[in-house]
Amino acid sequence: MIRYAVETDLNDITSLARSVANNMHQNGIEQWSSTYPAYENFAFDLSKNSLFVFLKDNLLVGSITILPENDPFYKELVWEGKQAYVVHRLMVEPAFMRQHIGRELFLHAISHAKNKGCDAVKVDTHPNNIRMQSLILSLGFKEKGYIKGMNRIGYELLI
Repeated sequence: MIRYAVETDLNDITSLARSVANNMHQNGIEQWSSTYPAYENFAFDLSKNSLFVFLKDNLLVGSITILPENDPFYKELVWEGKQAYVVHRLMVEPAFMRQHIGRELFLHAISHAKNKGCDAVKVDTHPNNIRMQSLILSLGFKEKGYIKGMNRIGYELLI
């Protein structure tokens, strides 16, 4: 089940972020640090009504932030969409990976963007994050190029 996050979820989401970051580091992906993303990042997302959680048997096992595009680094690439939402901080508890939770969260983001009248969804990921790249491409996103200012690869899905 996917729902909007609430304030009482923030500690669990922050704990999830540490678990996901540790898993990334164990797999050679230096996308996040021991302090990012932090409680403050998720509190900001919550304040913008942009933070969603995935519950399985009433346990918070995933989350996603879906924000209107506003990242200045994205101007480094040529995009096709005119109005987009951007996926940030997609997380799935490592013990629950390979259960299609990340896919469900992405599909939710696509539906959310459609409902808001957007014509595209964008996402970026670290060049070493092969798991995320595979998921993104399996959903039909197209690679748009390397974002030097962030050391990320940008992807876009026209909807």
